[in-house]
Amino acid sequence: MPNDPCTDEYLQMHTVGELKVLAAPIHIVDYDPAWPDEFDREATRIRSVLGDRALRIEHTGSTSVPGLAAKPVIDIVLVVADSADEAEYAPLLEGAGHRLRIREPEWYQHRMFQGSQTPVNLHVFSIGCDEIERILFFRDWLRSNASDRELYARTKRTLAEQDWKYTQNYADAKSAVIEEIISRARASKTAED
Repeated sequence: MPNDPCTDEYLQMHTVGELKVLAAPIHIVDYDPAWPDEFDREATRIRSVLGDRALRIEHTGSTSVPGLAAKPVIDIVLVVADSADEAEYAPLLEGAGHRLRIREPEWYQHRMFQGSQTPVNLHVFSIGCDEIERILFFRDWLRSNASDRELYARTKRTLAEQDWKYTQNYADAKSAVIEEIISRARASKTAED
């Protein structure tokens, strides 16, 4: 997401369809070992409709980190040749039950679809986008670093107890701790090299 928290105006401008006010608290649950299987099923469905257009499909977000508490929504990064060229992939994804919800042309041409059969946030980026590697770096660091994984879980649980107008506001509130963890991870990787 963009570095600054999203305003109502920004969310309205980039949401496809109705922008829904959060009607219930954010629900964080303990890690579910079924999440990787849910990802595999969705990845198979995506590959079956996109074929070679799906250049890379990665399980990301908290459900991709064993032991990490999360909202029970599978985050997926899909890499295509050009995410701005929706005609190449969006109709196929929509035919498979994924609905376009977010269109952010000024932020890496990001698109986000939500799944109807499985709770999924499918993030679409173009090949070579720097954000892909940043997301995967954060995921991989949390998989290997118990203290940062716990810090992130505590932060999410604390933030989930607050009232939020939109789910995106909750996501934006996590940005500071995410940046702190990424900075520490990069420093650690640099020290190893």
